[in-house]
Amino acid sequence: MFSTRPTPPPIAEATLHELAERARLLLSDGRRRILGVTGTPGAGKSTVTAALLQALGDRAVVVGMDGFHFANAELVRLGRRDRKGAPDTFDVDGYVALLRRLSTQTAGTIYAPVFDRELEESIGSAVPVRADVPLVITEGNYLLHDEHGWDAVRPLLDEVWYLDVDADERRRRLVARRLGHGHPADEATAWVRDVDEPNARLVETARDRADLVVRVSSRPTSPSEGDHA
Repeated sequence: MFSTRPTPPPIAEATLHELAERARLLLSDGRRRILGVTGTPGAGKSTVTAALLQALGDRAVVVGMDGFHFANAELVRLGRRDRKGAPDTFDVDGYVALLRRLSTQTAGTIYAPVFDRELEESIGSAVPVRADVPLVITEGNYLLHDEHGWDAVRPLLDEVWYLDVDADERRRRLVARRLGHGHPADEATAWVRDVDEPNARLVETARDRADLVVRVSSRPTSPSEGDHA
């Protein structure tokens, strides 16, 4: 089903600082670049993108795939509300159109939506992207997927990192996330088992289309590295 690289992508254990350094290399020629950060639900995509944003400051902006979730009312109409987060529960065409605009932006400001986890809804025109920002970081589960229109995403990304994480740790994070947003424990566990896990298995099948598979390391950063970041 998936077109893959001629050889599997390299696997790297890297700290957040080292990932920020790799992102800086993408900016060496000053041109607009789009970096994709993907992986299963609970892989740590938001943590990595937040660290990149902190390290790069006004040289980067984060535009999340999750901003293109269909509204809950539309999911109800389509009969898909009970599996929100599956590949066919997003406005893929809208996401692709935005990535195309961002890849060719030379002037002005383009506005992107953001997904509010408290509301569980998207908010439009919430993220301003100025033309002079060289790096757009986009994160989400399906950047490497090739059905439901997602195959149009990968060609628009200059580099894609796939975040690899232990399955038990992934499930623990996902349950904790839902508990943190006020869901009862039994509902949180059931959602992770019945919705997130099938999505995770689907995301894993596209892993070999990434440029790099990353296992985020928590080993200490040296003082010199910390100063440079």
